Amino acid sequence: MTQYATRALIDRIAYSGHDPAEDPAWTTTGAPSQSTYGRWCRHMCGIACLRMVLLHRDGQAPKPFQLLAGARRYGAYAKQDDGTIKGLIYAPFAEYARDTYDLPVTVHGTLEMGELVDLLDAGRMVMASVSKEIRRPEIDPERRGGHLVLAIGRHKDQIAFRNPSGHTPQAREAALPTHRFAEFFGSRGLSLDLSRPQYHSPPHAAAVTSDPSTGPVASTQTT
Repeated sequence: MTQYATRALIDRIAYSGHDPAEDPAWTTTGAPSQSTYGRWCRHMCGIACLRMVLLHRDGQAPKPFQLLAGARRYGAYAKQDDGTIKGLIYAPFAEYARDTYDLPVTVHGTLEMGELVDLLDAGRMVMASVSKEIRRPEIDPERRGGHLVLAIGRHKDQIAFRNPSGHTPQAREAALPTHRFAEFFGSRGLSLDLSRPQYHSPPHAAAVTSDPSTGPVASTQTT
């Protein structure tokens, strides 16, 4: 699953200047208009990760722009003074996931690689902040963090993850040695507890652990 409607266009969007608003499949995302899709799709890596988690746990999930609308109501996105979209704000996003989908989420303003590994070994999935260029792991990144991928597990020294902006099948469903993943990792993220049964009714508990004063965010856009 990707944050873009058409997977085959991601390479062109990322590296050839293709306008994502020209995606002919934009209507499948639930976007209210083509221009709205074009404005938001670059910023929806976290939404794509949440949708993957819900599909895995429940076998179903709302369309991406339905999830986005809910997250925005909780204040999980903000705009800069110039009107540009500021990336995902972790604490209200975690509150949205808890309240709406009974999905316990812990915000990690600081998360070391050893802690990430421990979370995966404990059965959690982790929305990890990484460089967007993790899709080309043979190239050293210019920065760490800024884009969210869903780390789903560990096998020996390999971190398995799903990348919403992967430009090839191998980049979308990937695995990297722990030490190489660390070169892209921004040492922050959100861990998700999938141990609850399928969501049916409003939750009654499940506190969110977060630090609202820090408000860690993802980057302004993925590509």
